[in-house]
Amino acid sequence: MTRPAGKPLRDGRVVVGLDGSDSAWAALDRAVAEARRRDATLEIVHAWPWARTDPLAFDPDSEPRRPAVEIARTVLRLAMSRAQEQDPHLRIVPTLTAQDAVPELLRIGEDASLIVIGTRGLGGFTGLLLGSVGLRLAAHTRRPLLVVRGGSTRAYGPEGHGKVLVGVESGADAAAARFAFEEAARRRARLRVLYAWPKPRVFAGDHALPAREVVALRAEREQTVAHGMVAGLREEFGHIRVREHTTHSGPAQALVEASRAADVLVLAVHRRTPRLGMQLGPVTHAALHHAHCPVVLVPVE
Repeated sequence: MTRPAGKPLRDGRVVVGLDGSDSAWAALDRAVAEARRRDATLEIVHAWPWARTDPLAFDPDSEPRRPAVEIARTVLRLAMSRAQEQDPHLRIVPTLTAQDAVPELLRIGEDASLIVIGTRGLGGFTGLLLGSVGLRLAAHTRRPLLVVRGGSTRAYGPEGHGKVLVGVESGADAAAARFAFEEAARRRARLRVLYAWPKPRVFAGDHALPAREVVALRAEREQTVAHGMVAGLREEFGHIRVREHTTHSGPAQALVEASRAADVLVLAVHRRTPRLGMQLGPVTHAALHHAHCPVVLVPVE
């Protein structure tokens, strides 16, 4: 398989967590594509506490006494073969561990350019992004985290839209904006910057009434902040086609709807306190549960 023409952006290492579930195989396919785009090494992380079933390798009911570590090795071998089939030139590091999923992926991925996971899984990933384990991983990672939502089409094929979407809330989201520009450059895609805020309202007695003056002033401020966020990046990434858009509908609804026409959605996740780690707000929760494309969470200190 030949690589795209042009000098790639070198980004080190992509780490993917694999547990043998259908969602994890889709995440592996996407991780292969992400590593190829970055000219990076792919590290596949798997463990026997995670490998409860693997429909591609065996029927667990017919082999009830098979040691868990053997099951894990089988899953890892299958994963390596699948990745090599997609890109024979890809550098792959298989990692087998007995540790729980969240702390181990956080440890292994602490210096990675990207961590990749699926939306649902088995073992250590049960209820991912619908339960506490996946949300802990999203809340505590210090590296960009790609959550593979949407269809399970093999990631090396055409993705269809040629567009990266980034949600911007304030000037504090600079890291996410930069990641989105870099992602658009890697994909040779367009970039849409979506600035979404709820419509301001004022109170008159017991009734909330929209104030046109307040709406106009806030819209102007939002557009100024959005422009300031991307102006320097526009100059740095002059070849990227960028469109900025402001909406006064709910931010979560607007981002989820816009994700229908995007190949990836990028969001900043802000660290509130060192002790509690990053808190996932309602917009992030909505994107993780309902977006129509993969979601990248970019941690912001």
